[in-house]
Amino acid sequence: QVRLVESGGDLVQAGESLTLSCTASGLSFGSWAMGWFRQTPGKEPEGISCINAGGASANYSDSVQDRVTITRHNANHTLYLLMNRLKPKDTAMYYCAALKQYMRNGRYCTVRSVRDGSWGRGTQVTVSS
Repeated sequence: QVRLVESGGDLVQAGESLTLSCTASGLSFGSWAMGWFRQTPGKEPEGISCINAGGASANYSDSVQDRVTITRHNANHTLYLLMNRLKPKDTAMYYCAALKQYMRNGRYCTVRSVRDGSWGRGTQVTVSS
């Protein structure tokens, strides 16, 4: 059974930084592309950053471009998201997920590309102004 556990969410001031982590078990982590998604109430999860299985290629949504870095440590089965210069509009529940497909241009950094049963429970990020 795939289990993804996110951590690192917090209440921070605008302009501050956070690093989110996602620890995976129950899957061959190094064989799967991974992604970070975020969701606000009433909206579908938004893919904000995805990374290929080896970690050499990543993409970012326009909403976080130049402020966020996704990395992974395959030996530790862990995915990371470093977020800088946080803004109030970054407030959301953040999830990691394994992806069935990956393309450098971000085409598959979407909810539809998420492997069945591979969502974590999320970690809350709240940014105050």
